[in-house]
Amino acid sequence: MVRMEPVIRPFRPADTEAVVALWESCGLVRPWNDPRRDIARKATVQPELFLVATDQEAVVAAGMAGFDGHRGWVNYLAVSPERQGGGLGRRLMREFERLLTDLGCPKLNLQVRAGNEQVIAFYESLGYADDHTVSFGKRLIHDDAP
Repeated sequence: MVRMEPVIRPFRPADTEAVVALWESCGLVRPWNDPRRDIARKATVQPELFLVATDQEAVVAAGMAGFDGHRGWVNYLAVSPERQGGGLGRRLMREFERLLTDLGCPKLNLQVRAGNEQVIAFYESLGYADDHTVSFGKRLIHDDAP
């Protein structure tokens, strides 16, 4: 039996629980971020830049991208632990780079938590480099609020 490559396609609302489970399995979910709210927010802004990879309809990878007219960003990129190292993350990043380039995006940024050496090595293998910047953030809407 020939095994087909996973299909990369835009996120669909029916994918929500599978994507949340994927992010949880990859350690991306934090108590201060409600992943379902993040998905709902993304559905309102450039939803075509929210991609999933499916294998026989099962979500095995996902990620969100955005472009603000100045820089592009990738967030929540995840590949199921049993699929990591097989090139699926590279395929998703190539697709994000293609989509953002088509929008005229001159530079793509992403953030990796300090100490996550495996993910840092992954992005370095794709040509990304530490910009030697400090990332600041401020919550404007707290997900734990009603």
